[in-house]
Amino acid sequence: MKLHHPSEHIGDAEQSLQLLREGNQRFVQGQLCDKSSYAMDREILPRGQHPFAAVLSCSDSRVVPEIFFDQRMGDLFVIRNAGNLVDDMVVACMEYAVEVLKCPLLVVCGHSHCGAMTAAHAGSTSLRSFQGVVDALRPAFQVGDTVEMMTKRSVRYMVTRLQDAVGAFTSKTSVVGAYYDIASGQVEWLADRIARDCH
Repeated sequence: MKLHHPSEHIGDAEQSLQLLREGNQRFVQGQLCDKSSYAMDREILPRGQHPFAAVLSCSDSRVVPEIFFDQRMGDLFVIRNAGNLVDDMVVACMEYAVEVLKCPLLVVCGHSHCGAMTAAHAGSTSLRSFQGVVDALRPAFQVGDTVEMMTKRSVRYMVTRLQDAVGAFTSKTSVVGAYYDIASGQVEWLADRIARDCH
């Protein structure tokens, strides 16, 4: 089993995606990698970080990319917000991941049973401050969509937004979409192949 070492830089998006696929398979099968190296990792990590992917996911407490992709500290650069929205702050974080950390792969990951998507599907929320999240997710909505369909459509929409933003500062990074099923633990990739040019 090939695992990423905290000191190792990976510059290839295909290799990064394969590590995520293998990690999720281990998670689904209940065969997680040994994390007993954490003590040694902590000696290495202060010298710098070399995450091989940056992941935008939802703030939902049940959705933890480091766990369902079965990765260690230093492997993933993770950004979380309600509904995995691509906004200015996310773009800034992704620019840092690409330009400073040299992440070759960016992932937008939605999930099942998403409260933000459920509210957006309904069109409103009783939470005053949360209405902005609902409004931002609405462009992905189409009449007749289930919440799951809307969630996947939103991921694809956010991938496009992130691709457009990433194109402003690089053409060497790939962006993919993913959908995490909380019940099964399985990650479904919402693109058949990595889009090579993000500009």
